[in-house]
Amino acid sequence: MYAGTSPLTMGGMTTTAKDLPETLNIATHFLDGNDPGRTALFTSAGPVTYGTIQALASQVGHVLRELGVRRGDRVLLALGDGVESVATWYGVQKIGAVTAEVYTYLRPDEYRFFAEYARPAVVVADAFTLDRLRAAGIRDLLVVGVPRDRLRAGEHHFESLTAAAPTVLEAAPTTPGDVAMWRFTTGSTGKPKACVLPVRSAALSMEWFAKGVLELGPGDVVLPVPKLFFGYANNMTALFPFRVGAAGIVFPERSTPERIFELIAEHRPTILVNVPTMMSAMLAHPDAARQDLSSLRVCISAGEALPVELHRRWLDTFGVEVMDGIGSSEMFHGYVCNRLGRARMGTLGQAVPGYDVRVVDERGRRLPDGEVGRLEITGETAALEYWQDPVKSAATFVAPHTVRSADLFSRDEDGYFTFSGRADDLLKVAGKWIAPSEIENCLLAHPAVVECAVVGIEHEGLTLLRAYVVPRGEVTARELRDHVRSLLSPHKCPKDVRLVDSLPQTPSGKIDRRALAPAR
Repeated sequence: MYAGTSPLTMGGMTTTAKDLPETLNIATHFLDGNDPGRTALFTSAGPVTYGTIQALASQVGHVLRELGVRRGDRVLLALGDGVESVATWYGVQKIGAVTAEVYTYLRPDEYRFFAEYARPAVVVADAFTLDRLRAAGIRDLLVVGVPRDRLRAGEHHFESLTAAAPTVLEAAPTTPGDVAMWRFTTGSTGKPKACVLPVRSAALSMEWFAKGVLELGPGDVVLPVPKLFFGYANNMTALFPFRVGAAGIVFPERSTPERIFELIAEHRPTILVNVPTMMSAMLAHPDAARQDLSSLRVCISAGEALPVELHRRWLDTFGVEVMDGIGSSEMFHGYVCNRLGRARMGTLGQAVPGYDVRVVDERGRRLPDGEVGRLEITGETAALEYWQDPVKSAATFVAPHTVRSADLFSRDEDGYFTFSGRADDLLKVAGKWIAPSEIENCLLAHPAVVECAVVGIEHEGLTLLRAYVVPRGEVTARELRDHVRSLLSPHKCPKDVRLVDSLPQTPSGKIDRRALAPAR
């Protein structure tokens, strides 16, 4: 038996926090109810059953307790994607501690920042991250995949400790309001901040998004493009599917178009968890037209807005429906999304059941349909705060369960939301505010543009527009400027267009515009 239909769906009504049981542990809720013989994960070494994950999660929980981790303590995970990372995440949840995941390609100073900020009871490392964590001066490590004789004082051997631990562990009696997860913001406007999330965020998001919108079922197999440190990917691969007995695909390598095509051919997933940057790269691959993506029932796009032209080319090439949407660490997962069979290109869809989503002015007053303002979301999945940042917490978490974002949107009369940029990304050029995304979408409509980014450059006290473009075939900067000028107002035409081989990316797969724009 798999976890199956959730008892939280109340006669067709949207589940709320009051419908949740008084005691709710994430490991019990998502993992432990599954048939031990059923496949939970597909890996390069073969399928892995739920029984294997259940046993290893319990063993990890015992080991963490022996290492002094207590309920409410934070455990920092610096692990590549695999069976051990998934089981460790659930092991932390099972003992009522708090998971916090970080990217595996960080520099030592970045790891030092996260360790000093989170003050974890234990850091879990692997062969790839160990040396940089050591260079960061981090001790109290539980190390996966490294021979015991290579470890130093204060470093603990994962394999021998878990092998000696019992495979059964009673879950801590956590409640829906207990803190269970830290999810770090991407740091696009400064240092990353931890969104402090309770147990109910996972349980309610499962009902509202995974079942209510995605219609996730036991026959689904999910392939993620982003790595599991990114909450969007972790939720879609190793959390939501486990609630219904579905399966995820995990692989430690970086995501490339070639690797994604290989994994689709090998495992025939039904859901592809994607980002626009990778969608563009997959389309630009010389063998794109020969790929068989027929196993996919849907491609989910998030992380940044999906340009209309990119969406159209994806459908023309692969014929796979795209559900574009938006979510955030502050709300745990997606709160606006297109629906299967009724997606509207150029929009991010409609509000996910369970959320009140509205467009507001600077004072928080709801704006009429068609007007652009900040997006404000109310839903019980919201984070409790930014850790140790009361000023930014007050500016973002403006009311109970309510987040006011920096994203600018408009809403149409049918309830579809359209992205208009971020309030902190707007550029003032020739005395007028400009959203770089409008110019980027215009450039992407040119057949010779694979991807692009528009940033503001300071020159003699003025802000000028510069476009970085990854071209397909032969095209000149002048042709691209003429293209923009023919479709947009003259002041929106970049003064400087630079043709480049690639654009920098953030760890979560977005274009890193901060790396392109010089410090002001």
